[in-house]
Amino acid sequence: MKRLLFLGLALGLLSAEAPGASPENGKAKAAQVCAACHGPDGNKPSASDQPILAGQHYDYLVRALTDYKIGRRTNPIMKGFAAQLSKQDIEDLAAWFSSQKSSLHEQR
Repeated sequence: MKRLLFLGLALGLLSAEAPGASPENGKAKAAQVCAACHGPDGNKPSASDQPILAGQHYDYLVRALTDYKIGRRTNPIMKGFAAQLSKQDIEDLAAWFSSQKSSLHEQR
């Protein structure tokens, strides 16, 4: 029983957003920073080389934005946008985009 409980908690933590992350704050920040290139809900990139963000995993989005911010990923446009984001902004944006339905695949 303890093993099952532990497994359930571990799986929940892998996919959960940070406790302080606010999808609503992420929506507002996305409208200011991200919507021009990725669309308001992350489903409508303005160019074919820009990814769809909607439905991506929360942890992936946090890592990608953090990597752009610190220079681990190199893209001059994204580095400029990510540089202005706080840790909270990144968590909020990840919470917003990960909560959106993706036009790429059927979500369960």
